[in-house]
Amino acid sequence: MIENKKNIAVVYSHHKAGDLIWQLPYIKSISNFHNSKVILITRSKTQAKDIFKDENFIKDFFYCEFRKKIWYFVEIIKLYLFFKKKRFSHIYILDKISRPAIAAKLAGVKNIIGPGIKNQKFWLTCENHLSYDDYKNLNYSDQSEKFLKLNNIMIFDRVPKINLTSQSLESLEPKLNNKKIISFGVDSFELYKIWYEDQFADLAERLFNKNLCENFFLISSQNNQHIVKRIISLSKMNIFHDCSNLNLLQIIKVIKNSIFFVGNNSAPLNIASAVNTKAFGLIANAKVSELKNTKIDPILPENYTDQFIKKREIMRTLTVDRVYNHILNKIT
Repeated sequence: MIENKKNIAVVYSHHKAGDLIWQLPYIKSISNFHNSKVILITRSKTQAKDIFKDENFIKDFFYCEFRKKIWYFVEIIKLYLFFKKKRFSHIYILDKISRPAIAAKLAGVKNIIGPGIKNQKFWLTCENHLSYDDYKNLNYSDQSEKFLKLNNIMIFDRVPKINLTSQSLESLEPKLNNKKIISFGVDSFELYKIWYEDQFADLAERLFNKNLCENFFLISSQNNQHIVKRIISLSKMNIFHDCSNLNLLQIIKVIKNSIFFVGNNSAPLNIASAVNTKAFGLIANAKVSELKNTKIDPILPENYTDQFIKKREIMRTLTVDRVYNHILNKIT
């Protein structure tokens, strides 16, 4: 266990759980550098209090929603009061947002470290910042790695890992009763990344007929439950379980107990990799190079190019045959 010698906060303002998971190696690196557990400040939508509650380098959580307009000033005050109360020695900001840096400066925090992009740099105490070209050309993970290295913090393990004890999961729904299950991540916050419903239904039937599992657990947000229902309606087989009403911790339980996971480039895919479940990523119109620091096994269409093309129809070029054969080759 890490002993607490300093009072360290780490701020990450993005709302997607998958993006926050990518930051885990850098949060841990900050903790290791100071030999102190950190307080993580992020949005409630990430459900960080639940999914990271067993991490031994995080001692507490504070939610701030990082809203716009009048809330900008309200949240500076909220953060200022929190920073004054906790008397932080260091505050690290892992993205370009200025609010935490302003609040920390007003609260008299001696060490305010961030990437220093745009106006944020005027509120930081560190002298080494990322360039605007870094901001434009590096993904979020690479930005964090570079600015921490610029400030003498080394990163020794770049692969995100979520450590949840069996006690944290066993009492949760759904009750799996040792069933052989495969989980599918069937939606995405970015709709153009979603594989088509008929393709998921076809793939499930082929895998089921190969006697690989008893049930398929379909993971989506509640807002995209229609995708789950569409997949179920396209199949005549009673082999699906709708997970769209589960919270993130329950989804992690499903993924951890799956034989393997197949899904779009979204948070559940990152979770599967982070909890060490075999994860197949369906990638056709996004950059597979961004998955370099994961255990994700990407499945790509023929003639794939490593770029973002925000058209869902490109996902159709990743055929069921190609996905099915790739999976069979990797598991048999």
